[in-house]
Amino acid sequence: MARKGTPPDALALALAAGRTVRQAAAAAKVSERTAFRRLADPAFVLEVATIRGDMVRTAAGRLADGMAAAADVLREQLTNPDQHVRHKAAVRLLELGVRLVETAELERRLQELERRLIVKGE
Repeated sequence: MARKGTPPDALALALAAGRTVRQAAAAAKVSERTAFRRLADPAFVLEVATIRGDMVRTAAGRLADGMAAAADVLREQLTNPDQHVRHKAAVRLLELGVRLVETAELERRLQELERRLIVKGE
C-alpha cells in the first residue's frame, strides 16, 4: 500500500480506473502474473479501493459543482414559450427537488448516527 504522501503505483491506478487486469498490467509494464500476485495482497486491494474511492469523490465533487448551473438551465425552461417544455421542466424540477431533499435528509441522519457512535465509543 502506498504510504501517505507517496504516489500510488501505475498498476493500482489502472485497476482503480476500471481497466482489466490484462490492460492494467500492460499499462503498468508488469506481467499479468505479477498483477494477479499483487491482487492477492489485501493491502494492495485496499489501495486500489482507496484510489477508486478518491476518484469517485472527485467526480462527485465536479458533478455537484455543475448542479447549480444545471438547475438554473432547468429553471429557465419554466418560462419557455412551449407549454410542453415548461411542463417537463416543472415536473423534473419537482422530482429532482424531492429526491435531493430526501438524500440530504438521509445524509444528515447518517452523519448524526455516526457522530453518536463516535461519541459513545470514546
